[in-house]
Amino acid sequence: MQKKLFTILSIMLSIQAGIAQNITGKIVDAKTNESIPYANITINHSENVVSNAEGYFTISESNSSDSSTIDFSYLGYQNRKMTVKELKDNQLIVSLEAGIVELENVNVSNIKPDAVSIMAEVKKHLNQHYKSELQPTKNKVFFRETQSLKPSILNFDIEKSTGFTKEALKSVNSQMRSFTAKIISHPPVIFSDMLSNYYTVTKKKEDKLVFSSKLDVIKATRLKDESNSSSLDDLEEKSKNLFLQHLDTTKYYRVKSGWFGSHDTISLRKDFHKKKRPSQVTNSKSDLNSFISQNNFLYSDKLNFVNKPEMYDYTYEGVVYSKDHEFVYVLSFRPRKSKAIYTGKLYISESDYAVLRADYTLAEGEKVSGFNMKFLLGIKSSENFSKGTIIYKPNPSGNGYYLQYATLETGMYIYINRPIKFIELADTERDVLAINLKIETNMNSKKEYLNILKSETTDAGIEAVKEEEFKYLQLRRYDPKIWKDYGAIEPLEEMKQFQASDQL
Repeated sequence: MQKKLFTILSIMLSIQAGIAQNITGKIVDAKTNESIPYANITINHSENVVSNAEGYFTISESNSSDSSTIDFSYLGYQNRKMTVKELKDNQLIVSLEAGIVELENVNVSNIKPDAVSIMAEVKKHLNQHYKSELQPTKNKVFFRETQSLKPSILNFDIEKSTGFTKEALKSVNSQMRSFTAKIISHPPVIFSDMLSNYYTVTKKKEDKLVFSSKLDVIKATRLKDESNSSSLDDLEEKSKNLFLQHLDTTKYYRVKSGWFGSHDTISLRKDFHKKKRPSQVTNSKSDLNSFISQNNFLYSDKLNFVNKPEMYDYTYEGVVYSKDHEFVYVLSFRPRKSKAIYTGKLYISESDYAVLRADYTLAEGEKVSGFNMKFLLGIKSSENFSKGTIIYKPNPSGNGYYLQYATLETGMYIYINRPIKFIELADTERDVLAINLKIETNMNSKKEYLNILKSETTDAGIEAVKEEEFKYLQLRRYDPKIWKDYGAIEPLEEMKQFQASDQL
């Protein structure tokens, strides 16, 4: 009997071993063993992924058979090709050798390239390389957004509320202090993932280019602690629910804060705000459109280290090989004029002066934006962190380039210390609710975009696409099986370790 049982278990295990499953590997430098972030990986010449900031990548279940081929490439390293079986035999580690071009000593010609001249050529070719495509396209896109709130101070003290006794106010303030203390001790974070087919087309109408897009969401997940706030919007909603018991939902109010009063009428009545909110698919499509535009070297004001080279100082660092064995110039840059705020590196094609990759971060002492009226109005904000990587690839049509991958991390400091009053609009105005508001917090955001597969389509094909409303699948902990059937960006360790708390 035991022998039969052992035989059955052996058969089951052998069958299980033969079933395909998603595979996670890591790319490292062959010499230093350090991880290589944002390396390009192509599986079976169809599925495109990149390694994450820690060097990890995932192959979807559908492409994980032993015979599947994988191509690895990274600027400055030799390309490497292997099968999934060879990847397994290497303990899921891919070592890339540095390219044969020595960065410091080798130039493309006998004359050392001039950084200023290179950037002049880059600017001259921007429109050719990055303008909107007239050809209708279908893009399989993965988009991830991480938001976190790290408050040090959260005070919502109700000083006055008509119809409530002092004891009742003490109780409500106690509830609010307990609520905000938990937020401070357990800083909230939310991870949103979305895989979609994203259709775009640009048409000429009355001598103007008109861009349009459609979004067909395949799958969307949200990793969030529902018992905690995960953004200022959530914090506002939960705070409002506590304040609702102090306001009459059948009446109208205006808000006064310090010296300033709002002339707009507000109400908590459901029929007061008749404007319909945009749908989830509309918001998500708008976010994608905005992110792609923000990472376009031709259109984005933020990327002035590419489209306004007169604002920066550039240094020629040398050349490396691209995936296609072409020379790529490497230029470092730093601010020269006051409105220039970034430092980083550009990788520029020697053949057509297209920027293939940009790595940038805020220069020391710089900030993206800020507002400081702390002493006069009790308000201060500063976007004091910004860091990103942008990677472009040639269009399959052979004309221009498209955004294959982009990541952007931002951080903002916010300080608010203001009194707020709700004034009832009646025969005689009267204060019905007075709150002392004090917030000091850091808000952080990270967005990642990956174009997994780009292909041409037709106007009729896009016209036939019907956008359907969708909902995020809410998760309380990370589950690697969720994306096993799809190409996706391997999450960082922070996301893998996330688990909703039952204490809040």
